[in-house]
Amino acid sequence: MNANPVCPKTGAPLHRGVRPMTLTYKGESITFDLPGWYCNECGESIHTGKDMKVSDRRLNLLKARSEGLLAPENIRRIRQKLRLSQEAAGLLIGGGPRAFQKYESGDLLPSRAISSALVLLEHDPDALAVLKKWQDASQAPTPPQAEPQP
Repeated sequence: MNANPVCPKTGAPLHRGVRPMTLTYKGESITFDLPGWYCNECGESIHTGKDMKVSDRRLNLLKARSEGLLAPENIRRIRQKLRLSQEAAGLLIGGGPRAFQKYESGDLLPSRAISSALVLLEHDPDALAVLKKWQDASQAPTPPQAEPQP
């Protein structure tokens, strides 16, 4: 975007700022400051991808609350309590090596299964050993099968 964007409706210069934005999902609402380029004459706005990421993350937070999923800060807290890196958590609990980075930033909603697994592991951190043992066993090479005898 150029340094001095103009309003598509009025042609007036747009000014960088923040305005309150309210999102509603399943009857719940959240209001936050949305950055963008705003027209003081008509209220029109233009938002960059980075601006929209703010909105997307807030919508994911609202969805998590509504659907009973863990919020990003709770995912981070539990992962840290378990002493797992983001990559290790993604490989062990699920989602892949970058999943927890996305869950904790609010860029991606965790599945019900991931949320449930984390809640259980927070309640019983020793169960992490069960997951590690299972993962180790599933990665062990399988011995060759003997050919059946006629």
